[in-house]
Amino acid sequence: MIPKCSNTKKPAIHFKKNTYKSRHLVENLFARLKHFRSISTRFDKLARNFKAMIYIACAIIWVNSE
Repeated sequence: MIPKCSNTKKPAIHFKKNTYKSRHLVENLFARLKHFRSISTRFDKLARNFKAMIYIACAIIWVNSE
């Protein structure tokens, strides 16, 4: 849920900040995974190969973030 602007006429809906931060991290991960062409175009036909490529991409992202 995206927070409302401060100048809106509708009342602001309260949301949990921790949940919002977690969701933001997950959305950023999917955005980074889209940079890997084999994942975004699904070159691998088998589910196990596709899953392995996702694990490798996540590991690369994790190593580069530190």
